[in-house]
Amino acid sequence: MLDLLSDPNVWASLLTLTALEIVLGIDNIIFISIMASKLPPERQHSARRVGLALALLTRLALLASIAWVAQLTQPLFTVAGWDVSGRDLILILGGLFLLAKGTLEIHHTVEGHEEGGSAPKHATFTSVVVQIMFLDIVFSLDSVITAVGMSDHLPVMVAAVVIAMAVMLFASGPVGDFVNRHVTVKMLALSFLLLVGVALVADGLGFHIPKGYLYFAIAFSTLVEALNLLARRKRSVAH
Repeated sequence: MLDLLSDPNVWASLLTLTALEIVLGIDNIIFISIMASKLPPERQHSARRVGLALALLTRLALLASIAWVAQLTQPLFTVAGWDVSGRDLILILGGLFLLAKGTLEIHHTVEGHEEGGSAPKHATFTSVVVQIMFLDIVFSLDSVITAVGMSDHLPVMVAAVVIAMAVMLFASGPVGDFVNRHVTVKMLALSFLLLVGVALVADGLGFHIPKGYLYFAIAFSTLVEALNLLARRKRSVAH
């Protein structure tokens, strides 16, 4: 352990891997914020905390099963010349779930808004936590495989995942509150989930979409919405 702490290459690997884990967790934070908003306000923080804590245990279990994670990329069966692996199946199912969930949430948001903001139906605490856990497994699969490929030291991988999860836990509260206060931001976030869902399904089917394109689209749309919010605030102050 002392050898690891004194090795600058290990520290560089930890910083790089932590940064990647945080970037790959951005879409996860958006999903967690939207799912937690289905609960009463006083239970949202607990749902985020419990869901992320259980998700952390899941990620650590995946890291501890490095050999099994590596096997996920091995073909399970072949369909019309396409080799289907466990990773492909998980990504396709997760992507389809995101597409279905995002579409339903957009429908409920628009319908509720048009009806004059009728009282929302609250989901159960358990269902929200289970959905957070399930999607975190899908979102974390690529990040865990990335961690395995970038570092040969399990303690470094574990430290990077724990740090990234702590950042997500800290950021999920402010992000969730901000999304809940602005309907247009929530719609934009749901659109991001649809975009990520399409990317997951495409990746599972063998059509890899570079993450840089997705992040650029998300960043550009976020910038446009930030300008809209700023303009709206200036108009409200002027009146």
